[in-house]
Amino acid sequence: SSVQLYRYLLRCCRRLPRGPVRQHYRHAIRQSFKVHADEDDPERIQQIIKRAIEDADWVMNKVRVQSY
Repeated sequence: SSVQLYRYLLRCCRRLPRGPVRQHYRHAIRQSFKVHADEDDPERIQQIIKRAIEDADWVMNKVRVQSY
C-alpha cells in the first residue's frame, strides 16, 4: 500500500548519511507523495510504486558504493 511504501522509503532515508543528502531525499519523498495523492488509476499506482522502490534501491546502492 502507499502507506507501507512511504514508511519503507523513510526507513531507507534513515540509513543515509546525516545532513543535506538525507534532508534532500526526505523532502523528495514527501513531495512525491503529495503530488501523487490523488492518483486513482491502479495501473499507474503500481508503476509509481515500482519506480519508487527502484529509485530507493539505486540511491542506497550509490551511498553504499561511495562509502567504501
